[in-house]
Amino acid sequence: MNTVLSRANSLFAFSLSVMAALTFGCFVTTAFKDRRVPVDIHVSKVMLKNVDDFTGPRERSDLGFITFDISADLEPIFDWNVKQLFLYLSAEYATKSNSLNQVVLWDKIVLRGENTKLSFRDMKSKYFFFDDGNGLRANKNITLTLSWNVVPNAGILPLVAGSGHVSLPFPETYETTKSY
Repeated sequence: MNTVLSRANSLFAFSLSVMAALTFGCFVTTAFKDRRVPVDIHVSKVMLKNVDDFTGPRERSDLGFITFDISADLEPIFDWNVKQLFLYLSAEYATKSNSLNQVVLWDKIVLRGENTKLSFRDMKSKYFFFDDGNGLRANKNITLTLSWNVVPNAGILPLVAGSGHVSLPFPETYETTKSY
């Protein structure tokens, strides 16, 4: 007959199968949910400097500084299957040498239970806004977009762009001041 060990193994295997089926069912309940929300981005200050680029052969590169405001209500994104959101503000632009440049300027993690109404004023970019040349100067179409990764309890990690972005021009001259 069946030993205690083989019965325990059968019970354990059956339990794992049931838990896997339940987890898949839980994932399906939120898999097709629209995770986009309106985002308001306002840029209050843009500054451009030409600095030494120590990563390459003794050239100078453009370094941009942006001061911005972000407001959004992320409450509709959170449901029982969302553990956290990884938010990031990115800049996209085209130059003569590259048809698409993407730079992450700022990021934040919003956990379940935290305040989901974003209202940030006079934020400065968290990361350097470097161009690998002089593609920022007089560039008239730099687009800022707030996007997020939804980190679920079960399922895939969707990448979602907020339904709101702002395009801004960069100045034609470089700043010579030392501070930002």
